[in-house]
Amino acid sequence: MTEAPFTPRQSFHDADAALAQVVAIYQGQVQHLRHHLHEFVAGREPASRVRAWYPSVRVQTDTVARADTRLSFGFVAGPGVYETTLTRPELFAPYYREQFELLLRNHGVALDIGLGTQPIPVHFSLAEADHLEGTITPERRVRLRDLFDLPDLAAMDDGIANGTHEPAPREPHPLALFTAPRVDYSLHRLRHYTGTVPEHFQNFVLFTNYQFYIDEFIRLGHQWMADPASDYIAFVEPGNVVTPRAGLPAPPSGEAPARLPQMPAYHLVRPGHGGITMVNIGVGPSNAKTITDHIAVLRPHAWIMLGHCAGLRNTQQLGDYVLAHGYVREDHVLDEELPLWVPIPPLAEVQLALEAAVAEVTQLSGYELKKVMRTGTVATTDNRNWELLPHPGPEQRFSQSRAVALDMESATIAANGFRFRVPYGTLLCVSDKPLHGEIKLPGMANHFYRERVDQHLRIGVRALELLRASTVGQLHSRKLRSFAEVAFQ
Repeated sequence: MTEAPFTPRQSFHDADAALAQVVAIYQGQVQHLRHHLHEFVAGREPASRVRAWYPSVRVQTDTVARADTRLSFGFVAGPGVYETTLTRPELFAPYYREQFELLLRNHGVALDIGLGTQPIPVHFSLAEADHLEGTITPERRVRLRDLFDLPDLAAMDDGIANGTHEPAPREPHPLALFTAPRVDYSLHRLRHYTGTVPEHFQNFVLFTNYQFYIDEFIRLGHQWMADPASDYIAFVEPGNVVTPRAGLPAPPSGEAPARLPQMPAYHLVRPGHGGITMVNIGVGPSNAKTITDHIAVLRPHAWIMLGHCAGLRNTQQLGDYVLAHGYVREDHVLDEELPLWVPIPPLAEVQLALEAAVAEVTQLSGYELKKVMRTGTVATTDNRNWELLPHPGPEQRFSQSRAVALDMESATIAANGFRFRVPYGTLLCVSDKPLHGEIKLPGMANHFYRERVDQHLRIGVRALELLRASTVGQLHSRKLRSFAEVAFQ
């Protein structure tokens, strides 16, 4: 076995020093892999199997006591040994530093930094410009498996997040929701699905299922980049095309792709990843689950769904808003990970931000606001043609649930937010009323889109700005945490 140089475990009582050790270990291990991989691609095989290891952080406590019982994260569940592997410290440095500082503050025990027990798959060691599969023959690709570790799905399951993980005897308890290989897997998937690298993603995320919203977001993004006084410093589009704010020295960069990726992402960048990312997830709960599965590893502070819905009440008008405070989950894509008996509660901070944003943008308040916005249950289905089912069909269930709107993505995004401890919210816009004879027709739909998209998007952006201005610790509600919760946010 050809392994990277061994690094003995060391104890740290300073978060910055602990992070520096993580960086040093990770860089050394990855450089070892890259060196031997480049040798292999050049036709020179290593004498034996090449292996490198992720760094890990471990803590041990002997008491349930902690410094601040009001926190929703930053502490371990009780006495024992806790550990997690770490990856990409240059990307996650602020996040890791915060988690380290909270553990030190809450428990007063050392952070033990060293090599973990999970090998780094060679694919996850590649630099941004490396393209392994296109540079070696099929025969050499088979040989690659014999000489290097490849991604192992057994090390990437979501048992920790799902609450089903049971440590083996003498195995440490998890310290984070995701192992390092699981994080790396999602970082690569994000590049594939969104057309932008993970470094551009911001901590506040908007999802939509319509290109109209993306078109408006692009327009606003370039408008704000032309304003030297804008709070945002750059706008990033697929292909990592970066438009800096007027007056900043950085030149534009990146190259637009020949065709858009499956779920293109756009980023309004603020320092410290405090800006807004918007993703066009397309139609359906499968896409909604796929993209949130991967964005979750970035540990965003909030995500919100902005989309269209069928209004289920005769009193609703086209263009009215629906603020979801509950969900009927008939999307089915999360049934294995999150049983249907698990409630998806509304989160007060997100609900208040969305309501305040609607009031601010529409200039309506109090009783007048009820003319354009209704708070209620949203039903999400995986059957786009639910209207064609035999009657009485799903509308009877929707009536029993008191649902006021129906779509195909919102419950999935909210449920995955609950599952991954990411604050979530939904604000939909009524685009048709099929139960009452008002179906989408091309002319009516186009008029509706022109009238409502700009306002709806501005509401979503404003809601995230309000959340950003609030205390992040309050936003990450204790309602999202389980009995034996991991320490990392």
